[in-house]
Amino acid sequence: MRRATALVALSLAWLCAQGSLLDSVQVVAWARMFTGYAATMDWSEALTRTFDPARPCAMCLAVREARTDAARNAPAPTPERDNVKVVLALQVVDQPLTPPGVLAPLAPVTLVPANWVPRVPTPPPRGSLV
Repeated sequence: MRRATALVALSLAWLCAQGSLLDSVQVVAWARMFTGYAATMDWSEALTRTFDPARPCAMCLAVREARTDAARNAPAPTPERDNVKVVLALQVVDQPLTPPGVLAPLAPVTLVPANWVPRVPTPPPRGSLV
């Protein structure tokens, strides 16, 4: 239950931060309008009246007002943030490490350490017939 509550709270915070909360409210308003119209008329007429800009519901008007307020109160972009140029430092080597036509010497590949000494083989056991 605690994880579900945290997930819902995080999702709601993400919607608010992205500005999608007004879109969600607008979808709810359209759904309510459509179900109200569809109860008394056919679907095509209900759909036409739902998306008719001349007949907004109270929720649609509230969303429109909230969007204009958000656009009016949006912070102006700062000029120094718009003209920021990020320079990535990358050293490019123009010359190869070895002259052309000469192969680079390969390091010797050894799988056995240099100080390894093989053990002296033990003689096989002698049978009792000798």
